Amino acid sequence: MILAIDVGNTRIKAAVFEGTTVLDNFVFLKTELEKNIQNILKKHEKLTHLVVSSVSDVEKQAFSAFENLVKVHFVSHNDPFPFVNCYETPQTLGIDRMVNAAGATLQFPNQNRLVIDAGTCVTYDFIDESNNYQGGAISPGLGLRYAALHNFTAKLPLLELEKPEHFMGKSTSKSIHSGVVNGLVYEIDGFIDEYKALCPKFIIILTGGDTVFLAKRLKNTIFANSNFLLESLNQLFQYKIKND
Repeated sequence: MILAIDVGNTRIKAAVFEGTTVLDNFVFLKTELEKNIQNILKKHEKLTHLVVSSVSDVEKQAFSAFENLVKVHFVSHNDPFPFVNCYETPQTLGIDRMVNAAGATLQFPNQNRLVIDAGTCVTYDFIDESNNYQGGAISPGLGLRYAALHNFTAKLPLLELEKPEHFMGKSTSKSIHSGVVNGLVYEIDGFIDEYKALCPKFIIILTGGDTVFLAKRLKNTIFANSNFLLESLNQLFQYKIKND
């Protein structure tokens, strides 16, 4: 049994896998890491491996307390991946993006794939049918867009995510909701249209914390899975075991 852990910019997500089956899911704050992992290990005593993907400032030492209970593995650029990294600066490609690309490659073989991860940041990653990672884009997520409008202006309020009533906002708050939400939706659909012009046939995978909110607002047909990164982390670890 494997405990897959995704240390993001905002929260930590974790899932217990037996083979490819998800037995349990968890979401918690970074400050609660040690307590929650201890509880998970007590609940699932048959866990043998802890596999971590991190883009945050959580240090490896935070997991050292568990090394006498399970084997701890941090995904790194030196691990085997099921794709060729064609990024011009391969060592700067985020581990989370590499894990998503690996999952897309393994789950959807012999296809062109676009992975869109909508979390604190929104990342776009394209892997072609020959398993070449070609690149993508990074932009602010919904939370960052709301925060930026408040933090870098004198009078705009900090709002919580809310469905816009109409694309034409009739008040300042409604205008902010329209600009933030519709702006990101138009961005995502626009990127998808650009990829369609480049490559007519490909699968679109939407994941990340804002998956459910965004999926119903996009005009394009997508495969939506908010747990895709954790599933990809488990698949990548199985791939590593086979190729070590």
